[in-house]
Amino acid sequence: MSEPKIKVFLVDDHDMFRAGVRSEIGDAVDIVGDADDVEGAIELISEREPEVVLLDVHMAGGGGRAVLEAVHGEHPDVKFLALSVSDAPEDVVDIVHAGARGYVTKSIQRDDLVDAIRRVAGGDAVFSPKLAGFVLDAFSSLEPADVDAELASLTTREQEVLRHIARGYTYKEVAEQLFISTKTVESHVSSVLRKLQLTNRHELARWAADRKLI
Repeated sequence: MSEPKIKVFLVDDHDMFRAGVRSEIGDAVDIVGDADDVEGAIELISEREPEVVLLDVHMAGGGGRAVLEAVHGEHPDVKFLALSVSDAPEDVVDIVHAGARGYVTKSIQRDDLVDAIRRVAGGDAVFSPKLAGFVLDAFSSLEPADVDAELASLTTREQEVLRHIARGYTYKEVAEQLFISTKTVESHVSSVLRKLQLTNRHELARWAADRKLI
């Protein structure tokens, strides 16, 4: 029995490109939907809960980053792979900082794109070789005091939840502060504890205090 296909959602403001991606990879993955703008993408991704979102970086209304940040709040398990015509370092670093698990350009070959989707779905970070160098350069150019590898492993939303929990807020209070569900807060906390290799919120509070995050 074959494994179920990975559920993929496409976000791009060019109809022909979305149609082309469907044609190229539709037999290898389960494309559960697509959208050509930020608002529509946020609504449909939340409704269909794909495993991986192929995300264009430059679109009206805030671009791919706006989609990523809006969806991550309620659906932290959805993974994002940027698929863009741009190979500008600032675009790569910006979307990675927002929480994307990878970045490839639209010149990528069909089999390489399918492989990238599978790897991102499995939890890997995937970049075209040239683009990976941009990310490494961006972090290596910062002073050690400015970069905490463990903190950098957390998404923007996870860092927000971390700070609230460390300050003593209950899960319900965090949910109200960030306009997300209590279940989503619990999911974020579990992810933070796992990434930081901590066992409870008391250790988390100490970890945050040591780094002057609260």
